[in-house]
Amino acid sequence: MSRLLSLGLLAGLAATAQADDPKTLKLAQTVALEGKAGRFDHLALDAKGERLFVANLSNDSLDIVDLKAGKLVKQIVGQKKAQGVAFAPALNRIYQGNGTDGVCNVFDGKTFEKLHSLKLPDADNVRYHARSGLVYVGHGEKSLTAFDAKTYEVKATIPLPGAPESFQIDDGRKRMYVNCLKPATVAVINLDTHEVVAKYPLTLADANFPLTLDTKGQRVFVGCRKKPMVVVLDAATGKELAGVEIPGDIDDLFFDAKRGRLYAACGEGALAVLEEKDGAFTVVEKFTTAKLARTCLFDPDGDRLFVVLPRNGDLAPELRIYTPKP
Repeated sequence: MSRLLSLGLLAGLAATAQADDPKTLKLAQTVALEGKAGRFDHLALDAKGERLFVANLSNDSLDIVDLKAGKLVKQIVGQKKAQGVAFAPALNRIYQGNGTDGVCNVFDGKTFEKLHSLKLPDADNVRYHARSGLVYVGHGEKSLTAFDAKTYEVKATIPLPGAPESFQIDDGRKRMYVNCLKPATVAVINLDTHEVVAKYPLTLADANFPLTLDTKGQRVFVGCRKKPMVVVLDAATGKELAGVEIPGDIDDLFFDAKRGRLYAACGEGALAVLEEKDGAFTVVEKFTTAKLARTCLFDPDGDRLFVVLPRNGDLAPELRIYTPKP
């Protein structure tokens, strides 16, 4: 009788565990991290070197994770309010935006020596554009600066209609789409002239922080915190095509073109997966992560999703690496 009871309990536990597993993603790897209580910010990938760079905001450090070894190998401390991070593979350089110091620091990717520091008030999101060899940094109240990744020469400072948040590049159309706050707007920048050529106001929701692109379908997906939702825009006209409700406090959003999915990391403590069916996006899954786990990174070439969970009570911070299920 006790043996049957034990088997029944084990079966029940297995069923519960299976029910709690994400339906759209498979947990492939977990890596222990270090840091104070609070949140992490953005991530960047060195695909060839199998390294992940993590802006550890609460810890004031830039963290380097060796993905092959599955461990944290380095913390570059003194990065006050570490926010955005980018990596230039051809140069093997890391670019770290720090809000408190108002700088974008440049580090050698091999020795981690600081090579340069560019003053940019409240430096936040950072992107490296391989075609032009430029690094873009959103900073201050209404500015985006482009500088040469190799020489650090500033090539342009672009005035924006509002404070910049996430921005993404469409190489095919030579356009950059920038989330701007107060008022909620997506600014469109011509990459050749570095001029704002269009402004797309948002009416369905506000507090637009993350942004991602469907370059083939010519759509812009905007993650909003006030009326938490993903707003879908026509990339050419700015027309609002749809709004899909999601959990609160989103800060990262990525499009999986292969599967027609969106991955939304929400600080409320959930990761939402949206799928497109019959021309409309719906939330097909929400699974628990941790409070303030609101940043992630999708690697389309490696087919993996990186999600960072901050320290939660006695639970240490960790990196979770998922592979999408068909």
